[in-house]
Amino acid sequence: MNFALPLVAILRGLDPADAGAVGRVLFDAGWRLLEVPLNRPGALDAIRILVDMAPPDAIVGGGTMLSVADVDAVAQAGGRLFVSPNCNPVVIAHARATGMLCAPGIATPTEAFAALDAGAHALKLFPAESIGPAGLKALKSVLPAGTPLWPVGGVTPEQIPAWKAAGATGAGIGSQLFAPGVGLDDLAARARAFADAWRG
Repeated sequence: MNFALPLVAILRGLDPADAGAVGRVLFDAGWRLLEVPLNRPGALDAIRILVDMAPPDAIVGGGTMLSVADVDAVAQAGGRLFVSPNCNPVVIAHARATGMLCAPGIATPTEAFAALDAGAHALKLFPAESIGPAGLKALKSVLPAGTPLWPVGGVTPEQIPAWKAAGATGAGIGSQLFAPGVGLDDLAARARAFADAWRG
């Protein structure tokens, strides 16, 4: 699971009418992991549009996936990325069996090991604001070597060096990158800022 830019664009509230333009900006900026959370209208339609236009090395999928039904709906839309805010082993295992890249949310060692046992490929540390780089570093010390750790929640370009130094191997970026109504030029500038910060 090696991505040149291991950042997940969290496109909460993406209107399907805007999905093509938003996707093009992000793909052109080098982003290859796009997530549309399911807890807003139009998410599945937006996923379908992004899947159809995605480069071969990109993975598009859903966020806030809380049930087996959510996994099936995203899979039917062509999505191959599973992201959740929580650790539900049954749902994780189903997403893994469906062939998705699985990044469930965890906040404790107990949740982390349960997620890995269920087949998680990466662990989404959520909410990152409360866990902090120190929490990530401590968690990393007890997890299997090489476990991908992605902080999510309030991550800014300025914070990325500290997260990387603590052991983060990627991150999920939400409202700091995209919010409904953001201009495409602004989105492109934000996307470049995060990419540059990650590449250091």
